[in-house]
Amino acid sequence: MEKGVALLSGGIDSPVAIHLLQQRLEIIAAHFHQLPLTDGKEITKVKELCQVLGVHKLYLIPFTPVLKELVSKCRHQDYYVLGKIMMMRCAQLIAQKENAQFLITGENLGQVSSQTLSNLTSITKNVNMEILRPLLTYDKQEIIDVARKLGTYEISKGPEICNLLGPKNPATKSEPARINHELKNIDMKILHEELAKAEIIVFNKK
Repeated sequence: MEKGVALLSGGIDSPVAIHLLQQRLEIIAAHFHQLPLTDGKEITKVKELCQVLGVHKLYLIPFTPVLKELVSKCRHQDYYVLGKIMMMRCAQLIAQKENAQFLITGENLGQVSSQTLSNLTSITKNVNMEILRPLLTYDKQEIIDVARKLGTYEISKGPEICNLLGPKNPATKSEPARINHELKNIDMKILHEELAKAEIIVFNKK
């Protein structure tokens, strides 16, 4: 079976995205946490979600240093787009280690500012792997309905801790070339450094 590396937040969408692809792919989850800016509750949620979903391997990657680099060296309005690209580029490194062929996200059009068609295009064109977005055309209620059936909704509900360093008015439009120019301000070796610090959890198969 082919493999995919899924970006798993503590929110509602990404566990549903994983569920929709589990029959076709072996899923490895990657969570990018913001300790010490946050407490450990988000990590606890993510571990619980993996167990409910039956995901057997989870990477917990410290990402606060990367996000701080974006704030200090890049255009702040592009923070969410740049942050997602950096997460995906780190997930690519995991995919190389795990011999995975795809990246998986819970992104869907228009729910939040980074998920406009323009911004999703900028993300895709600045990542070198195939990105699967099974929720792309779902609306929020459809996703919630699936999450309730899965048993992930009660774990996931509540605010996601993703906006601590983000701008008040993030860009809703972007150009792939300009985003690429912003990324050149960052030394990408930081992704290797933070991935080397990752905690890797292997759950017992049920």
